[in-house]
Amino acid sequence: MMNLPPTQRNLELRRHLRSLAPLIPLADSEPVLERAAKLMRQNLTPGAALWLAMVTHIRHRYTGYDALLAEGYDRDAARHFVLEETDAALRRWGCSKQVDAEAEDQS
Repeated sequence: MMNLPPTQRNLELRRHLRSLAPLIPLADSEPVLERAAKLMRQNLTPGAALWLAMVTHIRHRYTGYDALLAEGYDRDAARHFVLEETDAALRRWGCSKQVDAEAEDQS
């Protein structure tokens, strides 16, 4: 894991992450920030990039998402089954936003 250089954009990402998930552990914040920085290169806003990076990080690190995929579930089904775990991790990080089950079903 590499730390992002202290550019203006990266500092803005860090501030936005602290606002969105004030209790996120340092061990989780760095990989989330790195993934968000990559997503921003795809013309996503800092908020959208951070949200996607946080949810993706939680799914892969703190839920059974990967095991469900390995068992043959498709992404939508696996996401559905880990929705509660994902939202619980977001709450632990102090995030007031939760994954929208209906939006997940449509993505």
